[in-house]
Amino acid sequence: MGCGLSSEMPAAGQQHKTRSGFQPIPDRYETIGAFKTRLSVISAIGRTLEAFDDDNIIPTFGFGDSTTLGQRCFPFSQGRGCQGFDEVLKRYNEITPQVKLYGPTSFAPVIQEAFRAVQEDPGYHILVIIADGQVNEPTATRNAIVEASNPPLAAIIMVGVGDGPWEMMEEFDDKLPARRFDNFQFVEYNKVLKRNLRNPEAGFAMQALMEIPGECC
Repeated sequence: MGCGLSSEMPAAGQQHKTRSGFQPIPDRYETIGAFKTRLSVISAIGRTLEAFDDDNIIPTFGFGDSTTLGQRCFPFSQGRGCQGFDEVLKRYNEITPQVKLYGPTSFAPVIQEAFRAVQEDPGYHILVIIADGQVNEPTATRNAIVEASNPPLAAIIMVGVGDGPWEMMEEFDDKLPARRFDNFQFVEYNKVLKRNLRNPEAGFAMQALMEIPGECC
């Protein structure tokens, strides 16, 4: 899982600015509350995928902050993956108050890191990226998506939070003919929630996972 920590793109002529992180949250995702942030996305994805995860180990990375600057990413837990989505949320709560946000960013480092992390594991792997969609190095991101269209990384789900713009995400989803198969699924979080007012979590999880291939090609 990759959690983007970038701020929104500044208006034309303005310089990039950093700003402080997020407010703390409870440790358990049952008490997070309204579906408004990246935390809600982690919760919904976690509830869906935990039942299919044999070892419950979730390699998780942050990217797009003022230290990585879109050039690399950092692990939520040094030397290991998080133990389930509970720990993902716990570490998110611990990390985000300390980081300074930056933007726009690149998805390439987190895609490449995820691809390396699963090289020695023959299982079925999905990378979930949660970010605002502001990408300043589209060529590097395109190349990383194409490279990742090989086993064992079965799919990339990009969950867009905020107001976009989303044109580049839609391009990554539909217009990369060099990849071996359609391995990038874009989901606009707020749009999906508006369509599923009665059961937003279930609606979001279904939309996010509906185009994942049944097996690696």
